[in-house]
This record gives sequence, structure tokens and C-alpha cells, in this order.
Amino acid sequence: MSENFEYDVLYIGAGHAAHDGAAPLAATGVKVAVVEEDLIGGTCTNRGCNAKIALDQAVMATRNAEHLGNMLQGNLAIDWPHTMAHKQAVIDPQPADLRRKLTQAGATVLTGHAQFQDAHTVLVAGTPHTAQNIVIATGMVPHRLAIPGTELAHDSSDFLNLPQLPKHLTIIGSGYISLEFATIANAAGADVTIMLHGQTVLRHFYQPYVQLVVDDLKQRGVTFIPTANVQAFARQGDQYQVTYGHDQHLTTDWILDATGRVPNVADLGLDQVGLTAGPAGIPVNQYLQTAVPNIYAAGDIAATGQPKLTPVATYESKYLMRRFSGQTTAALKVPAMPSVVFTSPRIAQVGETVAQAQEQGDTVSENNLAHYWYYQLDREPIAQSLQIHDDQGHLVGATEVSDHAPDAINALLPAITYQLDPDQVSQLVGIFPTLGYAAWHRA
Repeated sequence: MSENFEYDVLYIGAGHAAHDGAAPLAATGVKVAVVEEDLIGGTCTNRGCNAKIALDQAVMATRNAEHLGNMLQGNLAIDWPHTMAHKQAVIDPQPADLRRKLTQAGATVLTGHAQFQDAHTVLVAGTPHTAQNIVIATGMVPHRLAIPGTELAHDSSDFLNLPQLPKHLTIIGSGYISLEFATIANAAGADVTIMLHGQTVLRHFYQPYVQLVVDDLKQRGVTFIPTANVQAFARQGDQYQVTYGHDQHLTTDWILDATGRVPNVADLGLDQVGLTAGPAGIPVNQYLQTAVPNIYAAGDIAATGQPKLTPVATYESKYLMRRFSGQTTAALKVPAMPSVVFTSPRIAQVGETVAQAQEQGDTVSENNLAHYWYYQLDREPIAQSLQIHDDQGHLVGATEVSDHAPDAINALLPAITYQLDPDQVSQLVGIFPTLGYAAWHRA
């Protein structure tokens, strides 16, 4: 690459959209810098996916014990402080481990806030650094409601660091964060109320399966208030008051604003290089280039039309590694990306949806897995799946609701990604008895 700049590639942000590609890129001899003002690893590693799933392990243990019933003796209860300590023990070493991975590969880690000065220069803590190519990988940050008292609400990071669980928790929102955190808090003993903007929960997932999860949460005591029209938050002694609906009020101990996420571009200086970000992020082309050819965007900050998921960010980061190292000149082609909501039970999906199948005339088959012997091992009360096949018998989509849904969808991925025909599917024989073996028979 050019010798006119301090670095060949400079990444702004150190989440999955950066470090997954930056380290192997540096290892090829390309001069790489990664700028981060917070913890290496970004949201997912430090205050998102990893932290959430660490807390969820206790939830899954209590659910499993509940299903097994009198096969086990004693009642399990979640100890919140110990569960939180376990979460910290899992995630605390990760930023240092990722920093070590970067530096050992030859990348330079710059600490501080990055701001564009021009298309090839960023200021980091007041010091200019130049690069031939710059990758914006700043991700997204929690959205905050523009209502009176919004400063009294908390975000997802606050929830994942709660030293003590509030007695009554009110969550505003109807997406991943809302339903997952409601599941965790409810299982740990909190009284949970979810206030929805409209009527629909988890709108990107198959709604009949979503309703199974919602009904289960309602049976466990979670209250759902549809079309809540939240208008204000206010202090009320040691508690808080939520004003909503038609002059209605709810008293609560803690408020979580889970109304979505917005592009993290504050003080980034996009105007200095003629770039703007919309609600979905910074527009990019099929090579992840912005309107300024040497400036790229990857991960949640990039408006690609892809879901805002860690695997997408990782895939895009590795694509840019191949592009910058000269291993490819092809456009980015994203394979089928699975997604999951970590409620209990989980809902996982990949590929074509039921609505798309109906439009295209593909075949949709459904299974009540609660009656299948493998799912009866832990007495799962909610376990269903549907599969979508095209007219040649290729599996093109799948959705499952069950405790095992993510593993089942992962097992089916090769059939969808590589468009295996029925004969090829029959030649792949898994270990028996396992979930993967059970799921593969639906490919």
C-alpha cells in the first residue's frame, strides 16, 4: 500500500466489525491501527451479547429444573449478586485478551476519541493520524426517548451492571433487549412490566411463535401494556412514575429504555468529509465503501440492509481484511444469516420467511417438537419448528421456538447455505442421539 500515510488501514472502533478483521490483516504485513476510546471488544463483548448470555445461564438452569420437576429435589432460585459476579468473571478478561490479539498480530491500538479532520486524517485525543483507508466501525448506541424525565431511565448497559435487582422493573420497548431482559429479570424474581409502542412484539420473528413466548411470560407474571404512548418519567419519593396512555400512571422502582439503537456518530466529524448517517447508519456500496471511496463502514454503523447482528459485523470485518490484503476484489456477498432472541424458550430463524414462501409458492412444513422424543428428555413444554423447501427439495428457510432453537438452526445452516439437495442431505449422518441429528432430519 501507499507509503504516504502513517497507516494503511485505520479502524475507528474496536468491536467485532473491527478486531475480527484487523488482527488477521495486520498479520499479513499491512500496517493497521485501531482507535478505541472505551473497552476493546465493543458493545457485544463488554455490555451486550456476552454479558447477557452469561446472566442467562442461571435462567436456563432454573427452566430446566422446572421442566424436569420431581426428577430433581429442591427448589432453585437465582442469586442476583452471584450471577452478576459470574458475568463479570467471564467478560472482564476479554478486552485485554483482544488487545493482546491485536498487538501480537502487529496492529497499533490508539486510545481516545477519533474525529475526522479530512478523508485521510483522524484526530485521536488531539493527535492527527493518517491512513490510506479508514473503516468506521463505531456501531450503535442506545436510543433515548425525547420525553420529560428521560434522564431518569436507564439503558441496556445499566441493566447488565445492576448490583441489586429492583423489585419492580418497567421496560419500554418491544425488541430483543426488552424481551430478553424481561425474561432474565422475571426469572430472577422481579415484577416486570413491558410497555409497547404498538401492538407487535419482536416484529422480525414469526409471530405465532412470538405469541407462544409472550403467553408464557404472561403466565409467569410479566405484564404487557400495548400502545402505551409513554409520555414522561418523574421521581416519586424513592420510586419513579411513568405517565402513559390517557393520563395513566405506573409506579416502578427502575425504568429501562429499550426503544432501540441509533448510529454512534456523535463528534465523529462526518461533516468534515461530507458523510451523513441515517437511522440505519452510513450508506455504503457493495464493497462497504461510503460516498468517500477510501472511507468504509462495517457492522451496525453500516446501512447495508443486513440485520444488526454480531455475525454480520464479523463477516463484514473479515471481508474487508481480504479486500485490503489483496485476497479479493469481489463485492461483498453475505450468506444466510441466522438470528435468535434469547428468551426462554428461544426463537431462532434463518433464510426465507413464511411470508416469502407464500409469495413464491414454496412448501412450508411444521413440526410439534414437544412430542418428539429428544425434546421430551427435558420435558420442553414449548417446542415447534417450521421448514421451508423450494420445488426441488432444497431447504431454504427454518424457524424454531424451543430451548434448543439456536443449536437446531445452526445444525441446519449447511443445508441452506450450500443449497444441498435431498440426496446430499442424506449423506450427512450425525452423532446419535444428539440435537443436531434430530434437527438434520428436517433439512
